[in-house]
Amino acid sequence: MKFIFEVRVKAGFTVEEYAQGWVEASEIIQQTPGARGTYLHRKIGEPDKVLAIAHWDSKADRDAKDDSRSEKVKAILAKHAKVCEVTVIGEFDEPEWQVLPE
Repeated sequence: MKFIFEVRVKAGFTVEEYAQGWVEASEIIQQTPGARGTYLHRKIGEPDKVLAIAHWDSKADRDAKDDSRSEKVKAILAKHAKVCEVTVIGEFDEPEWQVLPE
């Protein structure tokens, strides 16, 4: 499954600063059973926005993760809560339909 959210960094904070913390926290979170990687995409034409996509084996695995286990992750998330606006787009199953180039 995929957990997708959009992040807008507030004035005085940069996407690069957000990405640095995101990578540090994600490296720890990826040690959680069922974690399958994360991706950060910069929004074209809006340099203060990124799309984050976290891949998990299942919704149950994602729901079972515990960000409070790591003091480093807690600190990064607390900082980001002050300097970013996060909009959860949603949780999505793997694709049922796809069209790929031949």
